[in-house]
Amino acid sequence: MFTVAALYHFTRFEDPAAVQGPLRDLCEAEGISGTLLLAPEGINGTIAGSKHGIEAVLAHIRTLPGCAALEWKLSTAAERPFARMKVRLKKEIVTMGQPDVDPRARVGHYVEAAEWNDLIRSPDVAVIDTRNDYEVAIGTFEGAVDPETASFRDFPAWWDKNKARFHNKRIAMFCTGGIRCEKSTNFLLGQGVEDVYHLKGGILKYLEDVPAEDSSWQGECFVFDRRVSVGHGLVEGPHELCHACRRPILPEDRAHPGFEEGVSCHHCIDETSESDKTRFRERQKQIALARTRGERHLGDFDGI
Repeated sequence: MFTVAALYHFTRFEDPAAVQGPLRDLCEAEGISGTLLLAPEGINGTIAGSKHGIEAVLAHIRTLPGCAALEWKLSTAAERPFARMKVRLKKEIVTMGQPDVDPRARVGHYVEAAEWNDLIRSPDVAVIDTRNDYEVAIGTFEGAVDPETASFRDFPAWWDKNKARFHNKRIAMFCTGGIRCEKSTNFLLGQGVEDVYHLKGGILKYLEDVPAEDSSWQGECFVFDRRVSVGHGLVEGPHELCHACRRPILPEDRAHPGFEEGVSCHHCIDETSESDKTRFRERQKQIALARTRGERHLGDFDGI
C-alpha cells in the first residue's frame, strides 16, 4: 500500500532552481515518485511512496521559505501511482495566465467540508466548478455550473462572457484540492465580485470527511495519477485512462467501437488523423514490448 500526498502552498521563492536539486535528491533517496512543480509563486504536486518517505519529504518542504504552514491531503493507493519522480520548474504552479492574480494577497472565504452542503443549497448562491471539462464529466456537485473549459487558463475568458448570469449572486467555487480556487477566487475579487467562497481542501477533503449518505457529490473525482478517479472515503474509482487523449473512461467503454488500446476511445476517435493513430499504435507496441521485459516505457502513463 502506497501513501499519496497532494499538496500546494503559495509562497515566494526567490530562486526556485535552488530548491529543486535538494528536493529531488531527497525524493529519490526516499523512493518517492510523483510530480512536484516549483515556481516563484510556490509549490504544487502529488507524490507517493512509503509513509516514512512521505513524512520525510513533507518535513523538508516545511523548512522551505514561507512553507511552515504547508497543508496536505493523504490518501492511499494499492499500486504505485507514478512511475518516476519529477521536480519541475514552472512559471506558475497552476497556470491561469493572469499576472495580477496573487492568492497571497487575498482569496475568497474558506468553507469547511461540513458546511459546504448548506452553502451550495442556498438559493442566492451560484456554484461554479473550476476544473477542466473532462474532470467535470465524471463527477461534480449537484447543481454546479460547468464552464466547459479545456484548461484552467480559459476560465478568465469564460467569466468575462458569462458574468452577467451571476448578478446579485454569491459565488461558491470548488476544484480537486483547492489550488485552482485560490487563484479563481482572487481573480473574481479583483473583478469586483464581493461575496466569493471556496471549498477548503477541495473535493478530496469533502469526499474524505462527508459520508456518502449526506453527500451532494455526484459521480467520481478525477485525480492526476494512475488511480484516475476516487470516490467517498477516497476509495479508488472504476475509471481507466485513454492513453491517446488522457480522458477518463469506464471499463465498459472498452467495448465501444471507437476504442483501441493506446490509440483512441469514443471521446477522441474523430479527433486524430490516421497518421496520428499509426504513431500511437507504434507507441503502444513499444509499451507492450517493454512490459513483457518487465520494464516501463517512457510513453506509458505517468500522471498528468
